Amino acid sequence: MNDCYFGLDLGSVTCGIAISNSGVISSPYKTIRFKENDYNSLLKVLIEEINDNFVNIIVLGYPLNMNNTVGPRALICEDFKKKLEEKTKCRVYLQDERLSTVAAKNAFKMGSNYKKEKSKVDTMAAVVILQRYLDTIKRS
Repeated sequence: MNDCYFGLDLGSVTCGIAISNSGVISSPYKTIRFKENDYNSLLKVLIEEINDNFVNIIVLGYPLNMNNTVGPRALICEDFKKKLEEKTKCRVYLQDERLSTVAAKNAFKMGSNYKKEKSKVDTMAAVVILQRYLDTIKRS
């Protein structure tokens, strides 16, 4: 059985999700909205999506500070990683996500109607996070 990957861009009210069934190309999947900082409700929805898609590897964006230090958002991601590992049978990896949202926004600016696409930036940031991880493991 091939690995199925989810890439996650975890925010305080949204979680962008990317998927890869091939382990080569990351594709947009969806964005989940949840009550601010209610990561337990997000976890319940994510578990359903993980099971529905037979995901066994999760790549969680890790928002380090630009000076490489761990700030409050990174600590939230570390805690969420532990919860994902406890509640699923997935391997969960943290992936440096610095500038992933900038890359996602820049991709949309090149399109014809950035304002219409703005709501998809979280999902595209997840695509960037997952693709960076996939590119790294391909080189190893």
